[in-house]
Amino acid sequence: MKKIIAVFISAMLFVLPMTNAFAQDNPKPIKEKVRNLASELVSKYGVSGVQYAIMDHGNIVLSDSVGVKNKATNEPITNDTMFGIGSTSKMFVSAATMILVDAHKVDIDQPLTTYIKDFTMADERYKKITPRMLLNHSSGLYGAHYKNSMLVNDNDTENHDKLLLRLQSETLKSNPGEYSVYSNDSFQLLEILVERVSGLSYTEFLAKHVSAPLGLNSTKTPLDQFDRQKLSKTYFPAIEGALPVENANVIGTGGLYSTAEELTQFAEVLTGNRTDILSEQSAKSMQSHEYRKGIWVSEETNSFNYGLGWDAVRLAPFSDYGITALSKGGDTVLYHSVLITLPEHHISMAVLSSGGSSILDSIFASNVLLEHLKDKGIIKDILPDKTFESPVKVEMPSDLLSYSGLYGTVGTTINVEIKNGEFELPAFLDGLVPAQKYVYAGNGAFKSSDGSVAISFDKQKNGKTYIKANFYLNFPGLGQMVMVNYEYQKLDANPLNTTVKKAWEHRNGKNYYALDEKISSIFYLAPSFITKKISVDHEGYASGTKIVDENKAVNAVEIPVMSGRDAFDLNFTTKDGSEYLTIDGQSYISEDAIKPILGGKSQYTIPSNGQATWFKIDKNAAHKTMTVDVPTSGGFAVYDENGAVVDFSTASHNNSVVLPQGGLIVLGGKAGDGFKININ
Repeated sequence: MKKIIAVFISAMLFVLPMTNAFAQDNPKPIKEKVRNLASELVSKYGVSGVQYAIMDHGNIVLSDSVGVKNKATNEPITNDTMFGIGSTSKMFVSAATMILVDAHKVDIDQPLTTYIKDFTMADERYKKITPRMLLNHSSGLYGAHYKNSMLVNDNDTENHDKLLLRLQSETLKSNPGEYSVYSNDSFQLLEILVERVSGLSYTEFLAKHVSAPLGLNSTKTPLDQFDRQKLSKTYFPAIEGALPVENANVIGTGGLYSTAEELTQFAEVLTGNRTDILSEQSAKSMQSHEYRKGIWVSEETNSFNYGLGWDAVRLAPFSDYGITALSKGGDTVLYHSVLITLPEHHISMAVLSSGGSSILDSIFASNVLLEHLKDKGIIKDILPDKTFESPVKVEMPSDLLSYSGLYGTVGTTINVEIKNGEFELPAFLDGLVPAQKYVYAGNGAFKSSDGSVAISFDKQKNGKTYIKANFYLNFPGLGQMVMVNYEYQKLDANPLNTTVKKAWEHRNGKNYYALDEKISSIFYLAPSFITKKISVDHEGYASGTKIVDENKAVNAVEIPVMSGRDAFDLNFTTKDGSEYLTIDGQSYISEDAIKPILGGKSQYTIPSNGQATWFKIDKNAAHKTMTVDVPTSGGFAVYDENGAVVDFSTASHNNSVVLPQGGLIVLGGKAGDGFKININ
């Protein structure tokens, strides 16, 4: 599931490498070289364990692992150790849809309402959405509903069960089919389609039509009964010891567990080599260059070029060798994966990890596959890393000055001022590319100080102007990656009247805290999801949305590829003197409505609506020890003044914690759950 939350954004991008860490001559056997590279992941990039496998012409030719399954016992990873595969799960629901196409039960170019008759939205354009548009990310849906989707030791199906209800009151951000931008909800709808058409639950469908014929014993959903001890343990810096089992309860978009060997077996289905499961014609159609059907960046050498389900159907760097490579990556909060297959050569590789990111798994997989191709004599040499020099500033054409102005992306707006052939931009990719100045270097491009990032302006056929970024990033010991993406869209001024302006100025800089997230949610380890900070970036825009009136702001951008994903609107209401924010059906309460927790002994009860209860930690409670009598279905989390996790009882199983001054406490559980708290 890509880009779940900002703290894990680098793990959600699924960008892939441009070149190979094995480029130097090395007489070591490939297995040893691969282990050395995998060891880089474990020693330098926060990975506790990585498992990988290569299938070549139907045979596993490499299967190995580095790191441990359990840090406490040093238990090794084996070939049947299971990992969450995140968005690589999308290939299973894509294949399931195409299996129904083969059975003449689904036509992917018919309206989705043909198969999900109760699918409606508050935007008449929804009637034009087809299964193909779900598969190629061009449906126009806002992106994702994450509420109660990622839970520990909890396989609650609320997110799946209520998706259609939530969509009923929502609109689209673009015309269906106009352009592709990553969409998790699209694959949740495909899961529902499979269930409605087949008459089976999605878990049952996969077991019957995929796992059983392939003999997959370790590919499961959170709703399957299986030995959870087979799962590799996961870890989080603020929590001592292993975390409880993570369940991604958005199964179609990111909920499966599997192994590297079993993923390579499943790749046989996706490449048309198991026609007893999926026809060769359907497998081939999934490889179509769907991204070209709508607005897209012009560069063909890229990490993103969507097919049906696939992140890439012309993956760099393999395209530089004349080799077709298909790729799908995946991340939950704690697990990461990638599947890359070379259909013309009947070779596939899967990499799964606990910790790290799918970026790292993808770089690793591509480098290993290039080495494997060289070892087989399919390619003669591996291309060296691309090198860069500091740009030489040249005189800028005056017409480029017209690109100065207000730009937006999901979550923020910026002002771009081009002056003397240069301008500044904030960081990209959650800091992988730092905030810096870009200077004009000719041919319409502005470059970073080291030359590895090129920025240009692109006016598309939809009339919108985008800031386009061409990135090359180096990961020491692993390799280099490339990504070309639209990052920002130019916006029009949105002047406000005095009343509306004052209403939003009052909210500027304020935090709002989630009320509806279950206390079993792993997002309590990621405050960037639990907390929403409102920023009135420029007049008329707040947190990247366009202000409509005193209490409403709507998505302002239509950006293809990745940066326009997970869009949202802001809706404010006031009840009993407290202000509430609603985003994607999720309720948040203003920091102004949160009261300090009482010292000494006190009792609190979860209200009848089941919403969480938040408290501030003032100077009277700070630095004291809080001990909580936690109900069976309840729990709590504590954060410091910077929003960092101090404790999360659902994961740590602690009931006592020293309270940091200026921090926050949240209590969660079922309606009526009582908490006895002692602070001394």
